[in-house]
Amino acid sequence: MSARHPIISITGSSGAGTTSVKRIFEQIFRRENITAAFIEGDAFHRYDRMAMKAKVAEEEKAGNPNFTHFHVDANELGILQDVFKEYGENGTGRTRHYVHDEDEAELFKSDPGTFTDWEPFGESELLFYEGLHGCAVTDDIDLSALADLRIGVTPVINLEWIQKIHRDRATRGYSTEAVMDVILRRMPDYTRYIVPQFSRTQINFQRVPIVDTSNPFIARWIPTPDESMLVIRFANPRGIDFPYLLSMIHDSFMSRANSIVVPGNKLDLAMQLILTPLIMQLVERKRRLG
Repeated sequence: MSARHPIISITGSSGAGTTSVKRIFEQIFRRENITAAFIEGDAFHRYDRMAMKAKVAEEEKAGNPNFTHFHVDANELGILQDVFKEYGENGTGRTRHYVHDEDEAELFKSDPGTFTDWEPFGESELLFYEGLHGCAVTDDIDLSALADLRIGVTPVINLEWIQKIHRDRATRGYSTEAVMDVILRRMPDYTRYIVPQFSRTQINFQRVPIVDTSNPFIARWIPTPDESMLVIRFANPRGIDFPYLLSMIHDSFMSRANSIVVPGNKLDLAMQLILTPLIMQLVERKRRLG
């Protein structure tokens, strides 16, 4: 953690909605004139698309049918930790991009499924990470200890599956059966490496549908924000002005002493109200130190 060079880390699995949360942060940064450097978790995968397929086949042959990007060994977490450390100490670092599709291939001039070259950050006031392993801890790595603000984005599991199924079918051309296979294969790594991170975050945003999602594999539509509630859990509720939040977010209520429940369509408002003061505390402290 660093007063001069703060780091914000957003952790959530594929299909959890971290990209939407990133857009809300970008709105806050623009409004408050904050310059941020951005890291995508996919940029720190260890293997490109073809190499990952080969690695998965190798693991299956060796008796491990569950090797996925959720596994820490499928990612360059040592490099990511070095980037976090360097940024915290000096405000410098490097990143790259993983090219997901043809649109990004046109943008980055690189084939889908490959990485761009490493490039240094430009001038920035804070570092923003969004991906799978922002709070990962292993025997050799502790990313959570290096982040100043740690946010978890974690829909209930059936909703997460529905979002992934619809996204992968629409953007990647996968069949429902193929997505089901991916979900099943990554479940051991999900429980071992992703879930524990949500106990290391300071705030979790969890979307809960209020419609039937008992069979996510046949759901024709993703539950909308109007068909959801948002559970916001604070690891340390001290200093959080819950009466103010309840007055500003209509139809919200406290479910526990450290949790507030708001309508799903109030995600943007809730995040703006909760996160803007926290972000400004980090930036104002940095600006005072020069």
